[in-house]
This record gives sequence, C-alpha cells and structure tokens, in this order.
Amino acid sequence: MKKVKRILAAAGAILLLLLYASTLVCALSSSENFMNLLMVSIYATVIIPVLLWAYTLIYKLVHKSSEEDAEQKEPPQGQGK
Repeated sequence: MKKVKRILAAAGAILLLLLYASTLVCALSSSENFMNLLMVSIYATVIIPVLLWAYTLIYKLVHKSSEEDAEQKEPPQGQGK
C-alpha cells in the first residue's frame, strides 16, 4: 500500500507542476484562446488539490469508523475458549 501511495503522490506532484507550467505559459501568451486556457488552468490549479484533500479526508473518516466497528465486534484477545 505504501508503494501505491508514493506513486500516487508523485503523479499528483507532477500534475501540479504541469498545471503551474501551463498557467505560466498561458499568462505570458497574448492570444485570446490562451486567456481562456489561463482561466481554466488557474481554476484547475486550485480545485484539483482541494478535491484531493477532501477525498482523503472523507476516506480516512469512513475507514476510521469501519475499523472502530470491527474492533468493537471482536472479542478481547488472550481469553480462553
């Protein structure tokens, strides 16, 4: 699981770097089409990390409660049969 998390974190970092680079390119261009792309790039640069943060927060909350339920249902260890 740690390897998957590292790969996803690296992919997210690369995605953010590409978004920053595209924002810079669009900001320095003078074409009208690039201005529309600039707005989309700025929007994506803000929204994608926020959505990823929200997803991980909800994931942790859901799995924390399911782990607590599983621990409550299990009998204490070390007791005889």
